Amino acid sequence: MKFVLWVLVNALALGAAVWLLDGITLDGDTDQDKVLTLLGVALIFGVINAIVRPVVKLLSLPFIILTLGLLIFVINAAMLMLTSNIAGELDLGFHVDQFWWTAIWGAVIISVTGTLLSVVEPDD
Repeated sequence: MKFVLWVLVNALALGAAVWLLDGITLDGDTDQDKVLTLLGVALIFGVINAIVRPVVKLLSLPFIILTLGLLIFVINAAMLMLTSNIAGELDLGFHVDQFWWTAIWGAVIISVTGTLLSVVEPDD
């Protein structure tokens, strides 16, 4: 059950970023196609955040300390771009246009939305 909630929270956070930013696009003919694509991208995004992101944060820890934590925004944006690249390779209709504007703001929106939704979700 927790896994399903985890994917749904990621999907809603990614959906918020798609809705708020023009540079993040989600393709699909029908609403059902878009929801399925969003769930697939949320699964990819969750796996990347569970496996790749901790390694990158550990390796860049001195730079995170040096920049007083601001590098975490860049790391989150890089994980969003990686998700976009993998989704493109898997022919999912999810694309992030550019790194500095779209991916960074998208990462901020996803982080805030994900945090708000995780506060609302019930504890076990």
